Amino acid sequence: MNYRIIILAALVVFTSSACTTTQQFTDTGYKPPSGDYKLIIMQPDISVGLLTAGGLVEPREDWTNQSREHILNALVNQQSERGGKTTVAAKLEDAGDNLEKLNDLTSLHNVVGGAIITHKYFGGPNSLPTKKNSFDWTLGEGAVEYGTGSDYDYALFLHVENSFASGGRKTLQVAGWLSCAVGVCVGITGGQQVAFASLVDLETGRVTWFNTLVSGVGDIREVEGADDMVSRLLGPMLVENKP
Repeated sequence: MNYRIIILAALVVFTSSACTTTQQFTDTGYKPPSGDYKLIIMQPDISVGLLTAGGLVEPREDWTNQSREHILNALVNQQSERGGKTTVAAKLEDAGDNLEKLNDLTSLHNVVGGAIITHKYFGGPNSLPTKKNSFDWTLGEGAVEYGTGSDYDYALFLHVENSFASGGRKTLQVAGWLSCAVGVCVGITGGQQVAFASLVDLETGRVTWFNTLVSGVGDIREVEGADDMVSRLLGPMLVENKP
């Protein structure tokens, strides 16, 4: 996944200081959903694995399933306090019966989310000239068609990755820290938490709100860790964009 490769450079700094950072972007004139709206939270795209000494992440199905359960519960609890009518899709089919199109829409969100991270989160030389001073991203006609067919006003997409350092990786981290004593610091990242979420207006297909989270701490395998991640990632969605 290209956005992971891009984020790794920043993680060296964040993980070494056990820092958690979020940054949101909003469409012009963004206002949080209010009134009698209908929101669908698409099945969260979650991956949890073991970070090996060699720097590869080995997916763990048991950790992923455990984390998904905690995140789904956290989403239900959080959204129940926000008004409107919200459906949390625990499975893809909970969002509709056209699984192929739903899967395509989720995959498209991941691609668009990666592009937003590349061109807005990091920006600089990666900024796109036509989007440098604006937030202009969309999931296109597929999102509009889904909204028309499902009668939902908004769709909320989440992508979450969490990794945990193996014993060998932790040993390398210690060696890296000790090398600083002789003036040759080697940055070895440990476990990482990377997540992003998008609120999509299904009438237009536009991404109206986007937030990303990068952290060197946090464990979504635990109820408290999942609650904290969901709160940090989605809490800012309630904040109205001020010109």
